[in-house]
Amino acid sequence: MTTFVDRVELHVAAGNGGHGCASVHREKFKPLGGPDGGNGGRGGDVILTVDQSVTTLLEYHHSPHRKATNGKPGEGGHRSGKEGQDLVLPVPDGTVVLDKAGNVLADLVGNGTSYVAAQGGRGGLGNAALASARRKAPGFALLGVPGDLQDIVLELKTVADVALVGYPSAGKSSLISVLSAAKPKIADYPFTTLVPNLGVVTAGSTVYTIADVPGLIPGASQGKGLGLEFLRHVERCSVLVHVLDTATLESDRDPLSDLDIIEEELRQYGGLDDRPRIVVLNKTDVPDGKDLAEMVRPDLEARGYRVFEVSAVAHLGLRELSFALAEAVAQARAARPQEEATRIVIRPKAVDDSGFTVTREDDGLFRVRGEKPERWVRQTDFNNDEAVGYLADRLNRVGVEGALVKAGARSGDGVAIGPEDNAVVFDWEPTLTAGAEMLGRRGEDHRLEAPRPAAQRRRERQAERDESEQEYDDFKPF
Repeated sequence: MTTFVDRVELHVAAGNGGHGCASVHREKFKPLGGPDGGNGGRGGDVILTVDQSVTTLLEYHHSPHRKATNGKPGEGGHRSGKEGQDLVLPVPDGTVVLDKAGNVLADLVGNGTSYVAAQGGRGGLGNAALASARRKAPGFALLGVPGDLQDIVLELKTVADVALVGYPSAGKSSLISVLSAAKPKIADYPFTTLVPNLGVVTAGSTVYTIADVPGLIPGASQGKGLGLEFLRHVERCSVLVHVLDTATLESDRDPLSDLDIIEEELRQYGGLDDRPRIVVLNKTDVPDGKDLAEMVRPDLEARGYRVFEVSAVAHLGLRELSFALAEAVAQARAARPQEEATRIVIRPKAVDDSGFTVTREDDGLFRVRGEKPERWVRQTDFNNDEAVGYLADRLNRVGVEGALVKAGARSGDGVAIGPEDNAVVFDWEPTLTAGAEMLGRRGEDHRLEAPRPAAQRRRERQAERDESEQEYDDFKPF
């Protein structure tokens, strides 16, 4: 059964925002005490957070669909809805977040590093928040915004200082087992190691981690064997150690050719040319292996490699190798640029940036794209005429109608707000807002124009008296 997974496809859904509430306060002697509808709660986010106790993506391999909770709708009495709870997903250190196209969205390195994979939808405003001097008693509320839906890919790249690379059965697992407390599976057949193994080594005052990468063979960078699947675990290592088998029973192999083949695979994979290399000639406890190591060592040193003859089984040469690796790791750490505090970059909005675009498509449809107009459309209840009027007022205020006029739109032309797969389409009717032509603003609450009850009753009684007097005048005797 699979116990180690380093690449998964995850489907995350943030919580939807709660709807606002349209409510009117009522109590004795105050049948219309004013709007008191509360706002909807924000939907929960889906957050990826590095957790040092997590070492694999196995949990998400079995359960790839994750969803945060929705925000609760608002209620009357100025009661806002409860916010949705964020869904925090722990991931291993060194996890890379990519989209479906392979673009890197985040590189999560370091305990506690987090990334919001899906943003929760904002809650809708209640009618109490929508009230104004011009619209004192809104009969509508805004809907909550749906949360983000994302399909992302998680790839784990092991975070280690030293990576052991080499042919299968070269002795990498044996070497890491004697250098550290790691207990990898060891056997006398190829591809015993099916997953990367990590170990911690202490050499003097230096503590570093060492990774055993599954064996590489010719064609690994193109996917042959297990190489391509696990070569990504070499990318973050500071030092590469070639473990060469000096006692192989295969007649067509020798340490120099093995080194050349592995180096070619690393070159084709790319991005590893700047890493320092150390060569380990393993299995020197075997007489033939000792002789072969003494033969090839001058050639390897002539190429500029530091060479160590060791035996993982007999524990020969391990102390010298351990301190040499500690020295290389310390040099690599010292060469890294100093981490600076995160700079806060403020990018003010341009003065002429309207926040939306209007384009005319080939079929004559005018499409409006922009964060605000698209969000406003999603928040509108199209079954409520007053809410639709409020949307039209907002679009007019932000300049959408003016932009449509400049783009050549005329009365009756089709206008779409939003992307092609999720747009609201309507026939555009321009607003007349000049002089005597302005008969009224869209979205106003016409209930405000109604007379007060007491004044209305006085007018009705006066009308009845006037009607009675008129009837008397019409029928009085001469």
